[in-house]
Amino acid sequence: MWTDPIVEELHRWREAHATRFQQDLHAIVEDLRQLEQDWPAPKIDPPPIRREQQGEALPRTAA
Repeated sequence: MWTDPIVEELHRWREAHATRFQQDLHAIVEDLRQLEQDWPAPKIDPPPIRREQQGEALPRTAA
């Protein structure tokens, strides 16, 4: 089976990051939020995509 080296690298990064916080999801999220807040690049807030702009509506699944 073929493995994508970029995906594998992302998996390694994610696992190393989670290990830094002893797999504590709340600590991981807080770290990522702080990283996002401190990021020097400009942030954008894209407008929401309306269904009619997407073209064909998504099919409904049976409940």
